[in-house]
This record gives sequence, structure tokens and C-alpha cells, in this order.
Amino acid sequence: MNDRSVSVLENYDFEIIRTQKSRNAILCETNKGWMILKEYRGQRFRLELLEKLLEEIADSGFERAERLVRTREGELSCQDQEQTTCIVKTWPGGRECSLKDGQECRTSTAMLACLHKAMSLPKLAGQSGLHAQGLLEEYEKRNRELRRVRRFLREKGQKTAFEIYLQQNFDGFWEEALRVTEEVRSYREVLGAAQGTFFHGDFQHHNVLFSPGGASVVNFEKFGLGCQMRDLYLFLRKLLEKTNWSAPLARGLLDVYGKEKKLTAPDFLQLYYRFAYPEKFWKIANFYYNTGKAWIPGRNMEKLQKLVDLQKAKNAFLEQTFSL
Repeated sequence: MNDRSVSVLENYDFEIIRTQKSRNAILCETNKGWMILKEYRGQRFRLELLEKLLEEIADSGFERAERLVRTREGELSCQDQEQTTCIVKTWPGGRECSLKDGQECRTSTAMLACLHKAMSLPKLAGQSGLHAQGLLEEYEKRNRELRRVRRFLREKGQKTAFEIYLQQNFDGFWEEALRVTEEVRSYREVLGAAQGTFFHGDFQHHNVLFSPGGASVVNFEKFGLGCQMRDLYLFLRKLLEKTNWSAPLARGLLDVYGKEKKLTAPDFLQLYYRFAYPEKFWKIANFYYNTGKAWIPGRNMEKLQKLVDLQKAKNAFLEQTFSL
């Protein structure tokens, strides 16, 4: 966001004391506390639903989440000079959860379990109009995307070093994706889309803030309806990728979550197949396919090489953590 976007704050019923830039946003100290101004690219009906969701989460006892702020005219969004849609939310302040701090990771995991209990809202879910996507549907879509990349690489003539390396390692990850998808298909009744529960959609260390007043959760814009294990998986994956897939660390955090919200057999099955599917490889391949190929960032090669190097550690983690 740029400084010109600040003009939209005139539409809100608070006084600005000062502003400062943040990651893709502008933080605002106001006479009613800290707020954050962000661009919003989603659908309007999701904003209305998000407001209801955050209200019901608070009513359920989870008070450490952001809230949407309406304009003086009662709107949940407004447009800046460049016709960019913007939203304003309350901002709890603090710093991001440190993945190097074991206590902060445990606190975040326990808080996620409490958040998930508050996000079990069958009535709102039934009224939401959202589609709860199941794991099989999700993986079949990803496999179609991988198939396109595989075909493209096979038909491409002169290849860069990255494309050669990607093709050399493609079949192993592709076969793993197919294997996991077929196993998910065999368990589809057990792994069916959860009913009546919402998930955060982007629960990672960037969106857990620690301050003297405690920890808070922000950035719910990617919320959805379905299995909440996708949140726990994402948080753990981000951490485990940086700790060489430590099985003891994962088991400890699963215990922390389970003390607040019991993990069922289907939950463990969900987590296993989410970890087993080569999601990071799909992301790298899909990003490559959908962006300009005249110049391929060196970071792509680094990510792929690291992924290949950590495969043995990841497989050991799966064996030590899950027993199916």
C-alpha cells in the first residue's frame, strides 16, 4: 500500500495520531487504539461473513482475535484514489511468533486449539453458503496442475538449469502425489469435508502476535469452511521445515494441541496425508508454470534443492510421528 491510501481513513470515526508502514499494510495509531489499513481483494459477501465469524468467535470466549471496523456510513470497505478496495481492522500490536522460541510455539499451538473450538459454529456454517472442500478434491486439483507442468517440461526444447533439475526430480514427487491421492480416495468417507467448523486459512507464525498483554491472532481473510487440521498442519510444516523435520518437536506440539482440543483418529489421518503429499514441490512447480519463464529467480532453484535434500528427513518424520 502507498501513502495515498491513507486518505481513505477520513471515512472512519476515529482520529489519526500517526501512521507507519508495515508488510503490505499501514499501521495507524488512533484515539481508539491501533488500527491497520489493508488492501482487500476478496469478494464482498466474504467480508460480511468474516465480520459475523469474528463476532461469534469473540462471543464463544476467544477474545484474542482482530475485528473489522466499519466506516461512518456503515460499510466494511472503501476505495482509495486508485479505486483499490481497502479494509480497516483493529490491531493488537506486538511482534510475530518466533519459530526459534519453543515456548512461543507451544503458546501458539494451544491458542490455535482454543480458536478452533470457538470456530465450531454449525449454525453460521449452515448459513454461510461456503463450499467445504474435501482433501480428495484438493489433491485432485493439484494433480491436474502438476500434470500440466510435467507435460510442458517434456515438450519444452532448450531448458534452463532449473528446468533440467525440476524435470530430473519430477517423477519421484509425482508418483508420491498420485500414491497419496489414491490412499486419500480409499479413506474419503473418513476424510470427508468437516461440517460446521471454520478454519483460519493462514495460521502461521506471521499471523500470531506476541505483546505484553498476551498473544493474538490476525489476518483471517483466508478463512474457510472445512477441516481445521489444515491450520495445525500449516503451522507445524512452517516450523518443521526449519528444524530438519524433528519428530519429537512435532509430537510435543501435537500433545499441546490435544490438551486443549482432543485430536481424533480422523484428525491424525488428515495430518498424515497433508504432510505426506508433496505440497512444497507442487507450489514450486506451479509457481514456475504460472509465471514468466524468460528469467527464473535463483531462489526457485534453492527452494527445490533444499526440498530434495530434506526428503529423507521428512520421510523419517512421517514414520516416527504417524502409525497408520
